[in-house]
Amino acid sequence: MQYHQAIRIGQDRSRKSQMTLFEHAGFAMLTLTVKKSQGVFVPVGEKELVAVAQKTDGWVAVIVDEEGYAKAQSKTLSEEQAREILQKAITAGIPEYTGTVKLV
Repeated sequence: MQYHQAIRIGQDRSRKSQMTLFEHAGFAMLTLTVKKSQGVFVPVGEKELVAVAQKTDGWVAVIVDEEGYAKAQSKTLSEEQAREILQKAITAGIPEYTGTVKLV
């Protein structure tokens, strides 16, 4: 797959995840659209899993793919607020991701 194709497919998947997270958080932005796999850039995965991650300035709720690559994230929140969004998403049927979240 060519790099520009991976970006286009990844953007579509991340935008879908952005809208999913927006429904639960009221705000969401794209995070990653491509990832490197076996030395080649590929689009982020199709699966949507929800998690929270700690950043230096607070916490974010994220939608990740099956490998933990963040496709969309909330704005920086308190841990309690991020976990509330996590619970809303889980209640809505989005499985929780318990592995390491990759934000970059």
